[in-house]
Amino acid sequence: MERTATCKRKTKETDITVTINLDGQGRNDIHTGIGFFDHMLDGFARHGLFDLTVRAEGDIHVDCHHTVEDVGIVLGTAILKAVGDKAGIKRYGSFLLPMDESLVLCAVDLSGRPYLNYDASFPTERIGTLDTEMIREFFYAVSYTAMMNLHLKILDGKNSHHMAEAMFKGFGKALDMATMDEPRMKEAWTTKGAL
Repeated sequence: MERTATCKRKTKETDITVTINLDGQGRNDIHTGIGFFDHMLDGFARHGLFDLTVRAEGDIHVDCHHTVEDVGIVLGTAILKAVGDKAGIKRYGSFLLPMDESLVLCAVDLSGRPYLNYDASFPTERIGTLDTEMIREFFYAVSYTAMMNLHLKILDGKNSHHMAEAMFKGFGKALDMATMDEPRMKEAWTTKGAL
């Protein structure tokens, strides 16, 4: 049975709908109005093998902040909903992803306790029309609404595009691992009895 969820958020600043299938094939249809952000979400979905649809209308005439942050909120909510009670999944996932000169570490724990540990700085303030400072805001929003412990660290890199892309692809790989079935475990993988 496929684990899918559709979540929506509408405010005075944004109107966003996200659908995710955790058991997909990496097919996606993403339109946020921020070209480089679409490219990053495409990398996340393709390398996590998630089918992902994102429709976002936001006040990008102001800047990209509200759209990027709110997509993170809705995506995190959809991930939490799609994962369900977490029975029989691996729970943890990590990936060390190289992209040209860049190297990024991503580790995920679907613990039910939100936390973001983010260690990244970029040589440029913007990639396309995406402010690089918004990458942290996106991952913060995802980690807190998905109730996950998320660690992201750029270990090496010089090119902002490569560094950001390695982060999103690494996150896709780590989340895919964390959401995989563990056939030896029937309940949630915790000593507490629930996540």
